[in-house]
Amino acid sequence: MTQERVSSSSGATPWLRIRQPNSNIRLRLFCFPYAGGAASIYRTWHQHLPTYIQVCAVQLPGRENRIRERPFTKMGELVQALMPSLLPYLDKPFALFGHSMGSVIVYELAQQVRQQTGQTPTHLFVSARRAPFLPNPEAPIHALPTDELFLAELQRRYNNVPAALFQDAELRDLFVPLLRADFKLVERYQYKKTTPLSCPIVAFGGESDGYATRPELMAWQELTHDKYALHLLPGGHFYLNAHTQALLTYITEYLSITHT
Repeated sequence: MTQERVSSSSGATPWLRIRQPNSNIRLRLFCFPYAGGAASIYRTWHQHLPTYIQVCAVQLPGRENRIRERPFTKMGELVQALMPSLLPYLDKPFALFGHSMGSVIVYELAQQVRQQTGQTPTHLFVSARRAPFLPNPEAPIHALPTDELFLAELQRRYNNVPAALFQDAELRDLFVPLLRADFKLVERYQYKKTTPLSCPIVAFGGESDGYATRPELMAWQELTHDKYALHLLPGGHFYLNAHTQALLTYITEYLSITHT
């Protein structure tokens, strides 16, 4: 069954959270969250980037100000629903950043934008995610029979589950359905081979992340005809929380080359 779609308009859209609107921007950086994450992950990024870069944090349904909306569980439907609201913001050069789940979304979005408009991002920044054509070495978890089992497996893999989710049943009832939906989105995603992108792909990862290893990140280079680079930072799967400044320094350097 087709999921509910969010209507768009030429003005504000619930899909984007923009904290520094101004008329001097020369490039937009669209940022996509990890599973269970929201636009607020990127709420401070504009403070660390040049003012000509506008950070557009993407707010997916089912979280924060869109908590009453049903989250998507099919990648194609998600990208198609986003496109009408995104198109008015592609009037300037743009780059895409995604962390973990967000990396798969930005790859599929870049393909859809190319197909629909002929445009390509200046850079595709992917983070903490193996290349999409690589098989998932772990068993799916989105349909585990109890929330306790689901959360325990998340904690085993990523060591990032808030203790409150184990202790508060009401909080679990609110948050776990979103997590399950996001994992269903990525666990049922099927890569379809197509023409490689024509923009640079820059991959980031945590040095100790066992779920996005160096070889798995290196495999992204097969998806572009342009340049590829890899940068590993200290930490695990959520390295970006502790090393935001280092990550954004790299991103600034790449985007500055585009506009010099």
